[in-house]
Amino acid sequence: MNNILKAIAGGLAGACVVTAVHETLRRRVPDAPRMDVLGMRSISELMQKADMEPPQDQDQLHTWALVGDIVSNSLYYSLAGTGKDAWWRGAVLGAAAGAGAVLLPGPLGLGEEPSNKTTKTQVMAVGYYLLGGLVAAAVGHTLSDDE
Repeated sequence: MNNILKAIAGGLAGACVVTAVHETLRRRVPDAPRMDVLGMRSISELMQKADMEPPQDQDQLHTWALVGDIVSNSLYYSLAGTGKDAWWRGAVLGAAAGAGAVLLPGPLGLGEEPSNKTTKTQVMAVGYYLLGGLVAAAVGHTLSDDE
């Protein structure tokens, strides 16, 4: 398996962990980040700008948001790559994604509450994405041919 496929495998692992943690904690922790809500808002807004009708069924829109998150986060986290340097790249990518999750929704017009409701919400959002970057790095490093 070449390094690009290994990096993509790491990215997919990181994205799946972020999504699994998010989906689990949002059901159990009142102040958990609601990145799924931001995804649903993004899809609806983009579709409306393209003169398309977004799904009216909230379950379908939620599924689209989760799939979009996994695809986009997989590609993003695959940038962690492989080898021993994957660790610092994964940490930087995860921290940057977490900071973006907290800082960007408001200015993008998606609302601030889903990722900024409380300090706990903000810390959890950054933590989710940092975890995803580290998982991507761990998989990329493990699959690497580098010593």
